Amino acid sequence: MATNDLSKVRNIGIAAHVDAGKTTLTERILFYTGALRKIGEVHDGQAHTDYIPEEQEHGITIMAAVTRAEWLDHQVQIIDTPGHVDFTIEVERSMRVLDGCVVVLDGVRGVEPQTETVWRQRNKYKVPACFFINKMDRPGADYRRCLETIGKKLGGEPIPVIVPLPDKGQVVNLVTRIASSFHGEQGEEVREERVDDETWESLSDLRETLLLAAAEFDEELEELVLMDEEVPEDKLWAALRTACLSGNVFPCFGGSALKNLGVQPLLDALVKIMPAPGEGPLSKAVDMNGSEVELPMDKDGPLAALVFKVQHFDGRKRMFCRIYRGTLKPGDIVTIPQADGSVQTERVARVFDIDADKAKRIDAAIAGQIVALAGLKKAATGDTLCSGEEPVLLERIEAREPVLGLAIEPESAKDEAKLVEILAKLTAEDPTLRLEEDEETGQRVLRGMGELHLQMYFERIQREANIRVRAGKPDVVMRETIGGSGTADALFHRVIEAEKTIEMKAWAKASVSARERGSGVVVDTEGVEVRGTGTVLSPALAEAIKAGATDASIAGPILGAELQDVAVKVLAVELFAEFSTPQAMRVAVAEAVRKAMQKAGGQVLRPIMKTEVVVPAENLGAILGDLQARQATIHETEPGEPSTIRCDCPLDKLLGYTTTLRSMTRGRGNFSMVFDRFDVA
Repeated sequence: MATNDLSKVRNIGIAAHVDAGKTTLTERILFYTGALRKIGEVHDGQAHTDYIPEEQEHGITIMAAVTRAEWLDHQVQIIDTPGHVDFTIEVERSMRVLDGCVVVLDGVRGVEPQTETVWRQRNKYKVPACFFINKMDRPGADYRRCLETIGKKLGGEPIPVIVPLPDKGQVVNLVTRIASSFHGEQGEEVREERVDDETWESLSDLRETLLLAAAEFDEELEELVLMDEEVPEDKLWAALRTACLSGNVFPCFGGSALKNLGVQPLLDALVKIMPAPGEGPLSKAVDMNGSEVELPMDKDGPLAALVFKVQHFDGRKRMFCRIYRGTLKPGDIVTIPQADGSVQTERVARVFDIDADKAKRIDAAIAGQIVALAGLKKAATGDTLCSGEEPVLLERIEAREPVLGLAIEPESAKDEAKLVEILAKLTAEDPTLRLEEDEETGQRVLRGMGELHLQMYFERIQREANIRVRAGKPDVVMRETIGGSGTADALFHRVIEAEKTIEMKAWAKASVSARERGSGVVVDTEGVEVRGTGTVLSPALAEAIKAGATDASIAGPILGAELQDVAVKVLAVELFAEFSTPQAMRVAVAEAVRKAMQKAGGQVLRPIMKTEVVVPAENLGAILGDLQARQATIHETEPGEPSTIRCDCPLDKLLGYTTTLRSMTRGRGNFSMVFDRFDVA
């Protein structure tokens, strides 16, 4: 179908907590739309969007995959994202370029820890969203309770639209009063009937919630609802669309993707209520003068596109790109502006339409599309591609800092060069994967978001480069701060005997104080008292004072780890005629700040993980005791079968916890964790 009509395009992401059923839902969508001839199951390693061998072997999604389908004369472009917290960058950069998203919930569990992380990412980019409450066929699944958890834990206003009746094998559309049942080998045959009065009455409270929420977005509809008159379906759908576009109200659907229940009604609703490209707030960028500009979704305007993902296919580098303005064709020369004001230029060799691991060459990509590009060597994740006549900078994609490191080396010395080459490729693909060199040991340290994150990359190294590697003991990233406040002074005095005797001398006094968690480091060198010979600071000496305070603010007083949440103030300096050189002043200030931090008392900050542990009720007491021994702070315990524990725990105490938990619960316990903050354990 032609994609020039943007009103017929939907760019939608599927996101959720791990194992909520995202990929299974994506697989059904592709099958029912005719994009796939056969359903592939995640547990069989046959899912269309899980094409990487590591995904197929472990049964989890590791990399976001772009695919597309057609439904009701609309082109639906889908990004299936990972659910595991270690691969959260895939969700982050997908949310950055999407027009809407479907958040999948487990009908039994409701909102889970990674759901909250996904929701924060959605909030950050203000992506219109709806919910698909999945697994409603399972014992304990509760549609109404899931709606409550959305309001309670996510702060969203859920609107019930499709209500599942798993006992009857149906879903009920609260807009149309139509019950749909699904037949055939894969649920591809949909039969519809009007809901009987008894069932409709049992759903009256949910219908009322739907009408009242939609009425807030349409005055005519509000009058009809208040007068208890019949509400036209098209007017109700239009109000739901307006509500969804507001980004504050969230339509909710229910069903079971694995049991082929409720997917087609979800698709029907998505094309009706999800935004087309350009229907939301205009995208914003910054021009080369630093002024903010808006980018209308215009295929004839100057090019503006964002590289949101880098991936290698069969050894060839591809750039996943969202076009925000203009048209991009093979052979076009694009400008890549940098934050420092410099620009680079490159030629786009080919443009591809992407379907999971398959690429089809196309003649052009227009505003609103998500495509892959070949031929770009200089571009990286977060870069803007634009025309040379009107260069702009789109908002970059922020990557979280890695929290866990492993020393890595090849088993055979002859594989050293190959290891360096593939590590460069992998770190270019994943901004949360960092390669560093330990200055003390000389070892290479590969840092990532967790044990699973690094494990998957070790497996990829072995498969793609045929290199066997050795990994060292996990190294958890630490930060430092101070416990209170302190003031100190330092005198730097040195005489260097050479052909010409050189004397350097300077004195400084500084204070430090602790700040709130997450507030960062602040260095204040304004209003410094100047003593001694000459009472006016030269520009060079003023710069040296600032540089010295900044130098000392990089590392903490205990481990030398990165410092955070500290306020540094230079109080006074003393000059000694020509002996107070900028070098001497810089050293004196840095030493004064370091002494002040030692007086204030250093504190080591460890990565604290928001953790949820699900165990059989009989093991609850033992698991609580074990978690407390690991320095966990227990926030909430939900008794029942199974029981749930929510706590904060230092990451270093959770290394290898999966094995311990399985042993203590005979394999029936599981846990999930999300990085929350650096803090004192």
